[in-house]
Amino acid sequence: MTATRKLAAILAADVAGYSRLIGLDEEGTIARLQALRRDLIDPTISAHHGRIFKTTGDGMLVEFASVVDAVRCAVEVQRAMAERNVGVDADRRAEFRIGINVGDIVIDGSDILGDGVNVAARLEGLAEPGGICVSARVPEDVQGKLDITFEDRGEQKLKNIARPVQVYRARLDSTPRSAPVLPLPDKPSIAVLAFTNMSADPEQDYLSDGIAEDIITLLSRSRSLFVIARNSSFTYKGRAVDVKQVASELGVRYVLEGSVRRGGSRVRVTAQLIDAATGNHLWAERYDRDLADVFAVQDEITEAVATAIEPAVDETERQRAARRSPESLGAWEAYQRALWHLSQVSAHDCERAQVFLRRAIDLDPHFAAAYARLTIPVIASATMYHLRDIGEALEDARTLAQRAIALDPTDVVGHSRLGVVLAMQGDYQGALAEGHHAIAMNLNSALAQADVGVIFVISGQPREGIKFLRDALRRDPYDPIRLIRWNYLAAAHYYLHEYRDAAAVSQFAMRSYPDHPWAYRWLAAASAQLGNVDAARDALQKWIATDPNDFRTWARPEDYEHMLDGLRKSGWEG
Repeated sequence: MTATRKLAAILAADVAGYSRLIGLDEEGTIARLQALRRDLIDPTISAHHGRIFKTTGDGMLVEFASVVDAVRCAVEVQRAMAERNVGVDADRRAEFRIGINVGDIVIDGSDILGDGVNVAARLEGLAEPGGICVSARVPEDVQGKLDITFEDRGEQKLKNIARPVQVYRARLDSTPRSAPVLPLPDKPSIAVLAFTNMSADPEQDYLSDGIAEDIITLLSRSRSLFVIARNSSFTYKGRAVDVKQVASELGVRYVLEGSVRRGGSRVRVTAQLIDAATGNHLWAERYDRDLADVFAVQDEITEAVATAIEPAVDETERQRAARRSPESLGAWEAYQRALWHLSQVSAHDCERAQVFLRRAIDLDPHFAAAYARLTIPVIASATMYHLRDIGEALEDARTLAQRAIALDPTDVVGHSRLGVVLAMQGDYQGALAEGHHAIAMNLNSALAQADVGVIFVISGQPREGIKFLRDALRRDPYDPIRLIRWNYLAAAHYYLHEYRDAAAVSQFAMRSYPDHPWAYRWLAAASAQLGNVDAARDALQKWIATDPNDFRTWARPEDYEHMLDGLRKSGWEG
């Protein structure tokens, strides 16, 4: 019987460091990879007309009729994985290596054989974690069709392949980004990088992260400074970085970096403040203290930084930076572990964040910040992961936010989160009052800025909402849950009949979150209002495919009806 042959593009992928990840956490690694297959990998392959024809424990082989589809699929997967790995420790990141080859293949039932497959598998082995290596024909075939550049790595001798293969590496960082160049703010601006854990135990990362996180919180209370949020400044964790590059990418003048070494009950903290424009060190200090004094060290570093950056930050502002420390170091540690889980976008991490925050509250019932932050995963468990009833979740969140405010009336997150809950419950006047109060207390809080933007959009003031949402994205451009910001930004433009802007924001969001329904919903409605029937129908089908029951959007009745009007025009029959 004559073998069936054809030309095809073959994509080979595997998980870099799979054995190491299994050794660290077997059950967690398997569960995470299964979730990645379900939520990202398989849907992206399907969207680009690929067919998985072989899988292993940590890898797969995929056939594409079009090399353009194969490359586009690989790029989308790698960029989505890079975003999902933001804030994850380097030794715990799930990163794929991908190889792509165009060649002759042999069809054997449901399996595919031949050199076309073997070369793709060898190319995958040459790729760095998070990277893509391709054979020479791939750049030729996609030239002019995709905005991707390739770096020539020369001829490579591949194992069990008779001839040398010309190899190219896809330059993912060379593709133009949608994000604009960030100008310097009109006030002194700073990014506090994650402090380096110099202890032998990687489990002590929470301590170094926590110290840097609290310094960010304290600096943020100064109205004279512009402070980048934790989610974005921590994206550089575990990387050898150039301070000038960090400052350029985040749009700030100053960078604070440091390290923490713990030995028994003692801790050594070093910190240095750098003027990125000149490269000069403005201030540096080392602190050797008992671990119980860690809060005092944070206060000292914060005051020194504020003084070095801006002499106009007077004593009154520094006093406003003072905060009530938790009574228990154990409560603070649990709180910091919860913040790490909050930075991971998954149902599992949402649940783990709640566990640690409730533990912090049990250890210190007066820890206002823990109550305020607990509202985030409580609401997300209902709105994003459908794990509980939304009405009950909002009532729980309202009680938590009110408790945070009762314990500490200056807790900005408590006020902003209460405002969001009230808006979602239809109390627009109360929501706006809480939002204005939060912003009056802390203009630097990216979370508060985003919450206030959401409050304005829900409450029927979308123009104001856009201003605050865009400011939040400027202060925290790498926020792992920025999907929520984009969702309300698209809604705000839609409510204002700015359909082109609504569609543009939705398209930007869906490139990063292709498996989430919110962006498709607004894209379908906005495209229909613009008369783009094909685009509207395509977005509608993707919305229905991702979550046919997701009609939740918190808005005034007239705004909700406006959304339904667009969806009906796109072909929705509900």
